[in-house]
Amino acid sequence: MAKTRMVTQFGMGTSIRSRNYTEAAARAIRDALWHNALNVADAFGFAKEAMLIDVEIGVQAPDEVDPAALLSIFPYGQPSIRLVKGGLDITKPDGSGTSVIANAAIIVSFDMEPTHA
Repeated sequence: MAKTRMVTQFGMGTSIRSRNYTEAAARAIRDALWHNALNVADAFGFAKEAMLIDVEIGVQAPDEVDPAALLSIFPYGQPSIRLVKGGLDITKPDGSGTSVIANAAIIVSFDMEPTHA
């Protein structure tokens, strides 16, 4: 079998007041997922549990993200989380805190038999 990419989704999430990188990442994932109603598993006759879901999250402090909390967002499929330095930290004008912006890329794949012409 060959892992075949079917869908790529993108999202952005923020933590405006609490500088919570996990919450910003979770919001980015939800943003990507909730913009689409994909029936790709059904279209190819796969169970939803067969979805291979690769998630890449960019935040300025990847070590402050709880990957287990992000995995719990997915109701089915086989998600994996990769955290990288990215996103933005924006200092408030009065210096009272930092707003966090996270970016998410979600790639949905299936193990599929290659077709030959």
